[in-house]
Amino acid sequence: MSNTLLPVVRAAQLEEPNAQNHWLIQSLWARSGVGILGGAPKCCKSWLGLDIAVSVASASPCLGRFEVTDPGSALVYMAEDALSIVKRRLLGICRHRGIDLGSLPLDVITAPALRLDLERDQTRLKDAVARHKPRLLLLDPFVRLHRIDENNAGDVSVLLGYLRQLQREHDVAIIVTHHARKNGPSGASAGQGLRGSGDLHAWGDSNLYLRRSRDTLTLTAEHRAAAAPESLNLALVGSDEDVHLEITSGVGEEGSMASELDSSVLAALSQTPLSRTALRAAVHVRNEKLGQILIRLADTGSVVRQGDKWARVVQAVPVPSLA
Repeated sequence: MSNTLLPVVRAAQLEEPNAQNHWLIQSLWARSGVGILGGAPKCCKSWLGLDIAVSVASASPCLGRFEVTDPGSALVYMAEDALSIVKRRLLGICRHRGIDLGSLPLDVITAPALRLDLERDQTRLKDAVARHKPRLLLLDPFVRLHRIDENNAGDVSVLLGYLRQLQREHDVAIIVTHHARKNGPSGASAGQGLRGSGDLHAWGDSNLYLRRSRDTLTLTAEHRAAAAPESLNLALVGSDEDVHLEITSGVGEEGSMASELDSSVLAALSQTPLSRTALRAAVHVRNEKLGQILIRLADTGSVVRQGDKWARVVQAVPVPSLA
């Protein structure tokens, strides 16, 4: 009889929160968090995933800026790249940082296929995680991990549920790279532009998104239980021997210009919701630029779409107690 009862404890008896142990990578990925690294094809998702894996395994700052607070081994599966290409990319990242790849607890799954909609492969991956005990599991990309219909919420939910269970049983962070639609909904947040079921966006404790606009590659982050850092511009740089992703801006002239435009849009929306046409007239920017601004502000929760208009989200200000 006792085996059928749901386990229940008093709220005060729950595990104490530990602010020092919240992050795997400070401000970028939650400790033991699951989530999506998303973006359109050719947006350097695999490069960023490998940068994160090297960072966790080496305890060196991700992208040269974000400190790893819970380092450990990493296990990666790169379904679309030849193993020689995976090694070349890892060597380039390591050479840039002055790290010996051979010294890192970084393992690569070499199976030609991994189908996580099949019980057999679920068991094989679970056994690999139990055996290697990684702090991070990188699966790249989602489309090569199954043969289900990505638009079927039920099928996607079952697969994501398996990964969530894997995370909880083995205390491992899981990053799944996934494609965004090439022509996502105008003004939508980055998560809403992911291909397939909306469960993919909702599933993540931490999500990272890469967007390319002409020659600019922008990284944004979102977290279930923490504030997101400011967006950053990245570039793939280096010689043939040390190709790696590098932060190019996020502060400075370009960041200041973006901040001024954001402020102008928020000011225009301060009194009443406006259509995109009315916003263009008020702010005096091209339609493409306005779209980028609205996406950026929607990602941070500053604006929201209401039918054919955009509205500013006003944060409630607490009233001081008179007691």
